[in-house]
Amino acid sequence: MTEIGRAAAVALLGVSGRLVEVEAHLTSQLPGFSIIGLPDTSLGEARERVRSAATNAGCPLPARRITVNLTPAAIPKRGSGFDLAIGMAVLAATGTAPRASGRVVYIGELGLDGRVRPVPGVIPMTLAARAAGADRVVVPIGNLDEARVVPGVVVHGVDSLRGAAIDAGALLPPVEVDPVLLESPADTAMPLAELGDVVGNEVGVRAMIAAAAGGHHVLLLGPPGAGKTMLAERLPGIMPDLRGEAALEVAAVRSVAGLGSRSWTTRPPWEAPHHSASAVALIGGGSGTIRPGAVSRATRGILFLDEAPEFPRVVLDALRQPLESGRITVHRAAGAAEFPARCQVVLAANPCPCGHAGARPDLGGPACDCSPTTVRRYLGRMSGPLLDRIDIRVHVQRVTTGAIRRADGATPTSAGARGIVATARDRMTTRLEGTGWGTNAEVAGSWLRRAGRSEPGATSLLDRALDLGTLTMRGWDRVMRLAWTIADLDGVDRPGEAQVRAALALRSAL
Repeated sequence: MTEIGRAAAVALLGVSGRLVEVEAHLTSQLPGFSIIGLPDTSLGEARERVRSAATNAGCPLPARRITVNLTPAAIPKRGSGFDLAIGMAVLAATGTAPRASGRVVYIGELGLDGRVRPVPGVIPMTLAARAAGADRVVVPIGNLDEARVVPGVVVHGVDSLRGAAIDAGALLPPVEVDPVLLESPADTAMPLAELGDVVGNEVGVRAMIAAAAGGHHVLLLGPPGAGKTMLAERLPGIMPDLRGEAALEVAAVRSVAGLGSRSWTTRPPWEAPHHSASAVALIGGGSGTIRPGAVSRATRGILFLDEAPEFPRVVLDALRQPLESGRITVHRAAGAAEFPARCQVVLAANPCPCGHAGARPDLGGPACDCSPTTVRRYLGRMSGPLLDRIDIRVHVQRVTTGAIRRADGATPTSAGARGIVATARDRMTTRLEGTGWGTNAEVAGSWLRRAGRSEPGATSLLDRALDLGTLTMRGWDRVMRLAWTIADLDGVDRPGEAQVRAALALRSAL
């Protein structure tokens, strides 16, 4: 009888996985079951789940000393997703599952009755198995659709430990798949809102189209009821579908977040946390397994912060680093996990706590009873360094009957705006091919001053603002990125003075 059995699993930290070899050794010492190799509490409890699952699967473990080693030992290993790999390694050691090997990755949690239950993070685990050159990946039936979105790897689904043992060559009677385990939860994606419903907000609509085309961050400032949220909710509907690696990156984050079969989507994700959200909820973390926050779940999509000044300043300032780098690293005592965070942030804010700052009481408008100090303190929660990272900052005016009559039918539909955005994106893709950047918002400042230079003399206004200190170097770069987007929307090969002025106007519209 084989005394040592092997299987493979994946240790997940953030959305990065590493292959772990699971070795099971049987000896003739006093019966026992121990797991070594830096497991956490839930993984240490796997010995009871594996023993009970094996018994109910019709292949009970022998009354011998069983030692399971997880290699490399220095990597932290968390969660119940190692159960199936441990069970298969032990069955391989007993000779029950002779074809289980370290070239086959097993993912899944075992129930006491022998069923294999779904676990979060299957997509990045499958990606790690593919990168490590695994022969195939065995996952729970409930995760099968999720794992199949990863190309270039053979994926099998099992509903029980018995089924996995049969798959590995055990001489056991076949089993029927429980149909309940094949059911997938319904997709609860947010329905797309129609841009054509917006009236009287010409500047806001133009800002949304530019943001969708170039991937820019936006601040919408205006009184209550002016249409800030309405504009923000229509941004996903005019953005192009996700493709290739971008869609896979989004699916990996959603898989770690526990969305299961809903992880795969071709539409940009939408996250809108409440203003009571903590920094951990926004950035990610947790006391046990490190989970992605809203900024990571919104990667390649929209993070909408309504009533932005109501968020604590420390929470808003936590966005500064991911807005600049497109990634977020969450550090904990047990290690650090890195998540993608290349999302578009849309902030919506009232001009003051009462919302009536700037109104004209002499013309019959509501009077603002906020003191200048109160207004400064309110808007000061959005710090200068944070606002410096926002490309588009527009004031959304109240809609009047005159504006409605003038704008009747003038606002493009979502389909029409999506076509405009797609044309601009095609120009970007052609221009940025081979650079590693996908949108104008991602290009480096050095590119803007070399290969991406504007027409001669077009930046004189920006240069003067930079010399006077009214514009930072980061602000200069962001205005030029927006100018390139406007140039793509206008169909010109390089930004001229008109595009630079339009970009500066959108950034300075407050």
